Amino acid sequence: MVNASPALPAHYELTPGQVRFSVASIVAAFLLLGWLGFRIVTRLAVAQWWTPLALAAGLAAADFVSGLVHWTADTWGRDDCPIVGPRVLVPFRVHHVNPDDFLRRSFIDTNGEVAVLAIPVLLAFLAVPLDAAWGRAVAVFGLAFCGIGSMTNQIHQWAHMPSPPRSVRILQSFGLFLGRVEHAAHHERPYDGHYCITTGWCNGPLEKIAFFRHLEWIVTRVTGMTARQDDRRYEAHYGAAEIH
Repeated sequence: MVNASPALPAHYELTPGQVRFSVASIVAAFLLLGWLGFRIVTRLAVAQWWTPLALAAGLAAADFVSGLVHWTADTWGRDDCPIVGPRVLVPFRVHHVNPDDFLRRSFIDTNGEVAVLAIPVLLAFLAVPLDAAWGRAVAVFGLAFCGIGSMTNQIHQWAHMPSPPRSVRILQSFGLFLGRVEHAAHHERPYDGHYCITTGWCNGPLEKIAFFRHLEWIVTRVTGMTARQDDRRYEAHYGAAEIH
């Protein structure tokens, strides 16, 4: 008799306290982002030659950072690590073997943790002086970086939807949001590429230079850790699904 595969794991459910904290974090991040935008449009002459460059740089930087965080959580550590394991690593392990589980997560569940991370970054950009040329460029960069960066998980969830909202599909078609086809490349075994999940702009260049493979080599040489060992343990136990 062939043993049935174990039921696919699911993302943990938020407690009432975590829901309230996530709501407060999302509201705070939204208000800080609005404040940053208000400072820029009321105190700067934004019709400058460098404005599109600063905006594009912010979008690209957010995409790169999303990939770096995604790669780190996918590649290193174990699910039984104190605090970090159940809160950070388990959702990434679950996502590979049961990617559709991501679609049932609410807006609050999806975006709360990213909002927490965005708040100190937004406060730092709000502290940048606008009376200097470098400060003005940094502020515009920060608006783009935090604006799309704070949406990373939401954009990621939309990339898993067979039919996201029409406005989202338009942005995906223009390459401003990560698209379903682009993200599907990450969900092909062994899940070791295409980590960037905001715009997806950085995936091609980083894959061409084997950026993450070089980083893994360095980390393994320094620490002796094996890349994706915990992720492979999940796949071996549960099996895995691929998105198409």
